[in-house]
Amino acid sequence: MSLLRSRRRTPRTLVVRLDSAGDVLLAGPAVRAVAAGSSHTALLCGPQGAAAGRMLPGVDEVLTYDAPWVGLEPAPVTRAATRRLMATLTAGRFDRALVLVSYHQSPLPVALLLKLAGVARVAADSEDYPGALLDLRHSRRPDRHEALAALDLARAAGFALPPGDDGRLRVTPPPRTGHLTGPGPYVVVHPGAAVPARAWSPARAARAVAALSAAGYRVVVTGARAERRLTARVAGRHALDLGGATDLPHLAGVLAGARAVVAGNTGPAHLAAAVGTPVVSLFAPVVPAERWAPHGVPHVLLGDPHAACADTRARHCPVPGHPCLDGIGDAEVLAAVAALTGEPAAALTDDPAAALTGEPAARGERSGQRAQREPRERRAQLDQRAPGEQGEQTERGATV
Repeated sequence: MSLLRSRRRTPRTLVVRLDSAGDVLLAGPAVRAVAAGSSHTALLCGPQGAAAGRMLPGVDEVLTYDAPWVGLEPAPVTRAATRRLMATLTAGRFDRALVLVSYHQSPLPVALLLKLAGVARVAADSEDYPGALLDLRHSRRPDRHEALAALDLARAAGFALPPGDDGRLRVTPPPRTGHLTGPGPYVVVHPGAAVPARAWSPARAARAVAALSAAGYRVVVTGARAERRLTARVAGRHALDLGGATDLPHLAGVLAGARAVVAGNTGPAHLAAAVGTPVVSLFAPVVPAERWAPHGVPHVLLGDPHAACADTRARHCPVPGHPCLDGIGDAEVLAAVAALTGEPAAALTDDPAAALTGEPAARGERSGQRAQREPRERRAQLDQRAPGEQGEQTERGATV
């Protein structure tokens, strides 16, 4: 059989991931598996994920749709937008589709549209009964990392990674960015996040940058154009401020050149993993670290995993002072960076083993922070809020 005839028999496949850039990056290994078994691989993503989608190896085409059931500020439901999507999907003549969703999301709204557009076989993880909307209803393994869960679904649908592919996150080679960062080694601090609960407060980030600079690290602060005021404040006189100076490919280049990246649970942390840079992950437990931690690179998790906000999916920290992240001491940050860059940490922290295991070091007077209440007491404090406050801003597009 000729190569041409073989390719004609392989499917035209659509991968759907409608969330943010970080979610799209985590879909990368599954996309490569699909591409290895398809003649054409398209990615349908939301506007916030499109730039990341264009950087994924194996993607032949990026389609965008601002889904009204996704995002922090969902698009309105309109017939016109739905008709445009249906026309695009129908014209694509896709044989198969993989719908990738997070563990708490439903694939069924887009599965209905895919079926109406004539996609013959649709696969997804689904907790809900799908009726005729899914041809493969796959069950996600408990506490599975998002990247691995997507790859599990791809395998169940008949797509395997090609030989030699280790399944790590990956993007196409980024541009060189030495003209932005200047010569010499550096550490990146990315202080922003679309969800404020998942990042340091600006003042805490600025203190960390000052501590890193005092310890001898050259620090580069990154951020989007809308975050320029934040990055200027965080960088101060201690760091190079690149806020608003990079698009996503150039940000990838800056991260690729760093010795380590300090960031919250946000897209640039996954982009750093995709270019192979170690990550100090400031991980607020509003979502589980088992599912969202940096994947496939050396990393250190910092933060209180037992904080009262654990598993709430809160957008804004519900505990005064944002203790799960702002309570991280400078010594912990310095020890984590030292561990990932290969520098001795003994002189930088009283308890380097704490940072290496991801457990918070003792705070109180030693770190200048007020000692925290026990997690059970903080949980009780949250539970005493008024019913209208308990679920506020914890779901995308709705108050629950």
